[in-house]
Amino acid sequence: MKRKKLISLSTTHIILLSFLITILVGTLLLMLPISSASRQATPFIDALFTATTATCVTGLVVVPTVSAWSIFGQLVILALIQIGGLGIITVMSGIMLSINRKMKLSDSILIQDAFNLNTLSGLGSFLKKVLIGTAVVEGVGALLYMIVFIPKYGLRGIYYSIFTSISAFCNAGIDIIAEDSLCSFVTNPIVNITTCLLIIFGGIGYIVWWDVIRVIKQRKTQKGRVFKRLTLHSKIAISSTAILIITGAILFFIFEYNNPSTIKELSLLEKIQASFFQSITTRTAGFATIPQENLSTPSALLSLILMFIGGSPVGTAGGVKTVTITTLLLAAISAIKNKNHVSVFGRRIPKEAISKSIAVVATSFSIMFISTLLLSCFTEANVLDIIYETVSATATVGLTRALTPTLTIAGKIIITATMYLGRVGPISLAVAFLTKKDNQNIISDPTEEISVG
Repeated sequence: MKRKKLISLSTTHIILLSFLITILVGTLLLMLPISSASRQATPFIDALFTATTATCVTGLVVVPTVSAWSIFGQLVILALIQIGGLGIITVMSGIMLSINRKMKLSDSILIQDAFNLNTLSGLGSFLKKVLIGTAVVEGVGALLYMIVFIPKYGLRGIYYSIFTSISAFCNAGIDIIAEDSLCSFVTNPIVNITTCLLIIFGGIGYIVWWDVIRVIKQRKTQKGRVFKRLTLHSKIAISSTAILIITGAILFFIFEYNNPSTIKELSLLEKIQASFFQSITTRTAGFATIPQENLSTPSALLSLILMFIGGSPVGTAGGVKTVTITTLLLAAISAIKNKNHVSVFGRRIPKEAISKSIAVVATSFSIMFISTLLLSCFTEANVLDIIYETVSATATVGLTRALTPTLTIAGKIIITATMYLGRVGPISLAVAFLTKKDNQNIISDPTEEISVG
């Protein structure tokens, strides 16, 4: 009876606790001397920060991953990244399925909430496809990286390739190649294209994956363009992602074209490549091919917007999500046009989706604002660097203007809490909207007009 009560207590609490327990276990493992490259125990706050940034797939680090951690420590970080990207509920459920254990209703509800799905139908099959699809994409990514890393680093390049592929797909942005991320590969097309594709595949969302595959399979029996036969969710996710990537790349290209600290000395094609990479990595990936502190002010401000938006729902990316922002923009346009409904691609968007979008954006903005306010009290840095740090932490991006390594203990605590809240906050809201509503009061509160704007 107690076990049933615990499970029925709240799936929100279970998901929140799963992330917290994973972080604490990771912290204890990283504190062990065997996890440190120096074979000395790592301070609790640094281990906690690293475990949090890995589990929340953020990528901000207070100590260099390449030099501060041993192979064992790096493998712990890699495991946390994979668990954090998929979600501990997903990983544990996958283990149960692999040993042929049937999923209970409570397990199905947890998976439904963890992925922000609207139905319990076919969850076991969905979970298997997620795990297999993840393994395939990460495996292909690792093979592509090996083309560059093995000739450059020898057999160690295999390890680098696997680590980087998982980190890129999970939108973590943590790498073990160099302390300056991927800046040494700014002109390498294989590394750039592979990383960008992994980020996009991980951030576009699993729902879009299967929807595209479904439509492609049906093209022999159903006529019409692939895009037209996609669900409304997939149409919004794909179109908004494409618009943000292309627009971001064009603006970065313009803003940084003559910046000698970033891309001025690169060839035209290399400038385009670097611009697209910056546009894509700000979508919560965290890798960098150009130092973020060298960006011009317009580029930094553009990065803040892209980081806050992030990727798409039901994927490995963070941020408030593309579909969320698109829904709010469409709602605003409808309000301006004095329409009583919101529609796009010939379909209406439910009012519940609009309410949820408002809640997600308001919550994320509140976390970011409070974090910025607190960090400014304990950090002597310019406002832009502080905001860049807090937006990056809230949206679990991992890009920094060289501020993270200089954080004080108070600053580390603030950013640690921000990363955790930024990761679990939107999930908690999603679960709250999916849970069964209590019976509405028969007598509702009276309505009274107010002035807005």
